Amino acid sequence: MSSGGKGGGKDRVAEFTAFRQRMNERILAEDNQVVRRFFALDTQTYRAGALDVKTKELLGLVASLVLRCDDCISYHVAQCKDAGVSREEFFETFGVGLVVGGSIVIPHLRRAVDFLDQLEAGADGAAEACADHA
Repeated sequence: MSSGGKGGGKDRVAEFTAFRQRMNERILAEDNQVVRRFFALDTQTYRAGALDVKTKELLGLVASLVLRCDDCISYHVAQCKDAGVSREEFFETFGVGLVVGGSIVIPHLRRAVDFLDQLEAGADGAAEACADHA
């Protein structure tokens, strides 16, 4: 995956979405119930319940920042945007992740903001294409 600069923003979003979708399909095509059940559990976790989808996605974003998983961060940024998270809400959430995770989160925060900027610049279809978790 490219690091995405000014010219590669939409490409990064499209690459991320296409790779994730292709590999999820490939992985789930295998006859392995443990993997399938984990993917299903992940999907179930982010459905609305006592907490709404937006809140759960924001929690997923903070956890991903603290765990420093760029793929997870990008995924949750897209899902949060799709759930209607405002830029102000994103930055408050980024602040929580930064305080909990410390300065080591900063490079991941940079990539998260870059990915958000790319989504806002018109690659919005990526959020919808990422609809399933895992």
